[in-house]
Amino acid sequence: MNIKRKENFEKNLEFMNYNSKDIKSCRNTSFENFNLKKEILWGIFEMGYKYPSPIQEKSIPIILTGKDIIARAKNGTGKTAAFLIPILQKSRYDVIKLQSLILVPTRELALQVCQICKSLSKYLISIKIMATTGGTQLKEDIIRMYQSIHILIGTPGRVLDLITTKIPKYWDCEMLILDEADKLLSHEFFYVTENIINLLSAKKRQTLLFSATFPMIIKDLKEKIMKDPYEINLMEELNLLTVSQYYAFVCETKKVQCINSLLKLLKINQCILFCNSVSRVELLAKKILQMGYSCFYIHARMSQNDRNKVFNDFRLGKYRNLVSSDLFTRGIDVPAINLIINFDFPKSAETYLHRVGRSGRFGKYGMAMNLVTYEDKNNLLKIENELGLELKPIPNLQEIKNVF
Repeated sequence: MNIKRKENFEKNLEFMNYNSKDIKSCRNTSFENFNLKKEILWGIFEMGYKYPSPIQEKSIPIILTGKDIIARAKNGTGKTAAFLIPILQKSRYDVIKLQSLILVPTRELALQVCQICKSLSKYLISIKIMATTGGTQLKEDIIRMYQSIHILIGTPGRVLDLITTKIPKYWDCEMLILDEADKLLSHEFFYVTENIINLLSAKKRQTLLFSATFPMIIKDLKEKIMKDPYEINLMEELNLLTVSQYYAFVCETKKVQCINSLLKLLKINQCILFCNSVSRVELLAKKILQMGYSCFYIHARMSQNDRNKVFNDFRLGKYRNLVSSDLFTRGIDVPAINLIINFDFPKSAETYLHRVGRSGRFGKYGMAMNLVTYEDKNNLLKIENELGLELKPIPNLQEIKNVF
């Protein structure tokens, strides 16, 4: 067995050895039970999936029947594959038209979902998949759209731009998927998302909404954009069971010193440190570099090329620490992340849930460290109450080391 194959084999074994009930099959179902094309099964198994997670187990059969679906499940439990697998199964590769449109809130997530889709469909030779995001030439995307795309993954602004170019025969797609639907239906994206839905012309369209959290507006919207949706809620317990979560009360001036201690003592594969503003992201990254640790940063004000390079390098493990704004909280899947540090404590339970969910993905164990100032204490209590959890004080240094 050559070195690369051996590394992939060991990685897949590690990926499959999970025990958390967040991702453990409830009925011992296998992917073969879904009557999938053999080419899709090959892609699934090559990616390291052995059994479907609960969200996959519950949603894939329903989607294959053609029903609309609203699905809630924790971060890191396999939501992306839960809608991509049935999309690939239902696609008709001999039909030259767009059949599935997947909307996502960020460029990084669009590229990641596209990559997962291409990996799952590796043995489906005729399938055409495309990602489209802002920050690239619209003209190039229009040219690609004329080359028979079956599945399009894009951010709302760019997709709306493409729709308004009136590319013929392309906007009567039969499946619409909102990934991270709570974000896409939030105030920030709602107007654009609503416009896209109204401009899609298919009379019979299957609509899928996936997220960890959903805003109240869903109750009003689902009757307008969906037909008798089947609802799946695996969020009775909001907290990820595989993430140990701690807090430390510190004054603002001691935060960097605390970070130094944590990075020095813990056995870190990869770590994301979250800040609440762009300026603090860049400042913290500079401080970490000065302490002698490898570190990059990412935020929404960077150029798309720079963001792509940082994201890809981090995913490939070229450096250990990444300082980020909340740009990096949505759906980003880097399996090596085993530590999340909230340098700035988040303002809402939703943001906290998505940040912490970058670790402990698909049954792997991780840790979240929260640096809490006196001004954050009310937010801490509010988030604990809303999520039904109790953050523990950071234990002594030896105990922290033993957690890993």
